[in-house]
Amino acid sequence: MSAFWQAVGFLTRFPVPKKGQTLEGWERSPRYYPLIGLLIGLAVWLVMELAKLGFGTGSGAAVAATLTVAFWIYATGALHLDGWMDLADGLGSQRGRERALEIMKDSRVGAMGVVAAIVLLLLKTAAVYHLAVSGAVACLPLVPAMARGALLLAMRVFPYIKEKGLGSDLRQGVTGPVLAFNGLLLGAVAFAMAGWQGLLVLALVLAAAWLFGLSIMRKLGGFTGDVYGALIEGAETLALLALLLSHIHLS
Repeated sequence: MSAFWQAVGFLTRFPVPKKGQTLEGWERSPRYYPLIGLLIGLAVWLVMELAKLGFGTGSGAAVAATLTVAFWIYATGALHLDGWMDLADGLGSQRGRERALEIMKDSRVGAMGVVAAIVLLLLKTAAVYHLAVSGAVACLPLVPAMARGALLLAMRVFPYIKEKGLGSDLRQGVTGPVLAFNGLLLGAVAFAMAGWQGLLVLALVLAAAWLFGLSIMRKLGGFTGDVYGALIEGAETLALLALLLSHIHLS
């Protein structure tokens, strides 16, 4: 179970036992990423339901959605949001590969990163709000799970820039069987929670992750920790919007 707790400790602020505070099982921890995503999603859904009790599903739903997204950020320690901002700064600089990577390593956040974060959070909050008022908030747990499934795909298919390091060690744990098992698991959960719409959204998120990876390969030559975080944030936002659109047009 140490690999499971490693995944919990790395991806969330949820409390973990001491075995989750070491590197034991680190390489095997990615196999649990979609499951941890589902746990995050269940927590986000629970917060939304509690917020709706206090603020209602009318005009107060906007406050409930904002609180929900705020909890979402807190639950992940803003780890992935930081990667989203760093990647926006690097690619938004319109510089060459080496300079873009240097900018991404800089702990300071630039204008592009701030703007990218604002747009992302506005889209997430608006999507959560409309899912709430349309009665489709029950599909929220799918979103973080799908995004972390997309991360597994990217980790398996695309190289990590550094040959040695924590990121490259994680890639070793994403074997073909691990990827296949998690794909089947996500497909089953998506179908159980959202029917064929859930499967279509999952396919869209995975396809978008693959296209995103191809773009990153052209621009940076490989993935970094920041790119992994940006992928999760982008995939979550895409999944939210796709679930909302499918609910609007197919319900």
